Amino acid sequence: MRRPTLLLVLPLLLAAGCARTSVGPADGPGDPTRRAEAFDQRAARVAEAWQPGPDWRSGYVPLEGPTVLTGDPRFTPDTETAFRAGWYRAKVPIPPMRVGGEIRFPDGRLTLPLVSAAEAYRQLDQGDPLPCPGRPKRPGLPTPGGPTVEPGPDGWTTSTAAQTACLPLTVTGVTLGTVPVRTSRGEAQVPAWLFTVEELATPVARLAVAPTAVNRVPEPTAPAGPMPDGLVSAQDLAAVDGARLTVRLGVGACDSAITPLVWERPDVVVVGGSVTRSADVCPAILKMEPVTVTLAAPLGARPVLDVSTGGALSIASR
Repeated sequence: MRRPTLLLVLPLLLAAGCARTSVGPADGPGDPTRRAEAFDQRAARVAEAWQPGPDWRSGYVPLEGPTVLTGDPRFTPDTETAFRAGWYRAKVPIPPMRVGGEIRFPDGRLTLPLVSAAEAYRQLDQGDPLPCPGRPKRPGLPTPGGPTVEPGPDGWTTSTAAQTACLPLTVTGVTLGTVPVRTSRGEAQVPAWLFTVEELATPVARLAVAPTAVNRVPEPTAPAGPMPDGLVSAQDLAAVDGARLTVRLGVGACDSAITPLVWERPDVVVVGGSVTRSADVCPAILKMEPVTVTLAAPLGARPVLDVSTGGALSIASR
């Protein structure tokens, strides 16, 4: 499984019942301190406004997407393209029967209806491959627009120099299992249909909980007023490993001195970052910058909130 590069691992500084991480090069007289103080003030307002409702603690609220890789798939560029696009073909019958299942949370269990394997496959498969520019549609064929090559006596053949085909992933089996999923109640073992794929080293899991049993993440309540200058928002979580969070910040193309900031208390964590803006003219491009912070204690079931919007962050698609 491919993961974003971890750029910073920062210790947590504890103060007055909450915590803030802010370590980085000084970029101007007093600027880092002012931005850190502005972050703390806004983070406290975000935490106070967080009122998710009863489903957050009693229901099933997934905080990552419904398609999960169960290990390192050993992607090639072609298989990763097919996976990201949802290109599949089934070589085996996909069972249509519906079943029930149980989610195991750290604080209890919940029995919910599940979709059939056939329905899960329909959700997984996003159709046939679109033409891939500059690449053949079948193995061994010449590249569209490339030089003309005549087939040999046995038809078209592949070679080490031939380009690979733009093809879907081949499903050769399906079983019902469980996968770890981050939820509003911490990491849970969630029923999933595990599709064995010929071209990948690990199965592709599609979460099996019926849509009617899935509760949505609450709408965020952002603090009044704009974000303080020099602060940036967190876009999503790239990874959670105990007390270590890898967060992707949304930064500008010319921003520098990118520093993660985190504020925590026993029931909630708020994240964001600070940057130095360039005085030059820069393209209006949002870059996703992964950074890592270390909390005072393992995250557990605490929500991770964005300091800009006040919304709960989900795990990025994997």
